[in-house]
Amino acid sequence: MATTTQTRSDDQIRNDVLLELQWDPKISSSSDVAVAVKDGVVTLAGFIPSYWEMDAAEKAAKRVYGVKGVANDIEVKLLWQRTDPEIAREVVHELESHVGIPSDQIKVTVKNGHVTLEGVVDWEYQKTLAKSAAKKLKGVTGITNKIEVKPKVSPVEVRAKIEEALKRSAELDARRIRVEVEDTVVKLYGGVRSWAEREEAERAAWSAPGTTKVESHIIVNP
Repeated sequence: MATTTQTRSDDQIRNDVLLELQWDPKISSSSDVAVAVKDGVVTLAGFIPSYWEMDAAEKAAKRVYGVKGVANDIEVKLLWQRTDPEIAREVVHELESHVGIPSDQIKVTVKNGHVTLEGVVDWEYQKTLAKSAAKKLKGVTGITNKIEVKPKVSPVEVRAKIEEALKRSAELDARRIRVEVEDTVVKLYGGVRSWAEREEAERAAWSAPGTTKVESHIIVNP
């Protein structure tokens, strides 16, 4: 018996995004976020008091069924002011305190509350951890992550490891995803049922040693 795919209207998606923003305890000012939806693509706008909350709002929108993409136009409007040296010292301290981050390989600069991270690490998760450590700090208005991942393995090995990871994931049908690797750039193709599945495929690609960039051409078809 054939199954039919139910397409959700933009109004339904918008209502669920608003509810998800209100439901997430990390977002204290959900009422200050405006949500618009067109053809399944969500646009977030308004003001929020921290970069951490802005990031949480984007992730909340992506969790909603039927969302095909998110444009995050939220601006960080601080409730407190801190000097750039204060922020820089705290970011450095956070990096040094985390056992999984090679802090001696990362340089921190701050201008008007915007943090820039530079350096070279061995794994993508270390680059991600460094950004996560900085984004939760008070006074941070934005982050530019310029940390580079140093490749260690051949493209053939990268592709094989990613395909194995996709097959292991209970959340994905690996047969619907095609992997291509050029040097250290991973390209993903295919279709999935939700934005969460797309992100799971991207996470698997980023977890492969040597991956420096992931280009996701996966289409979300709810």
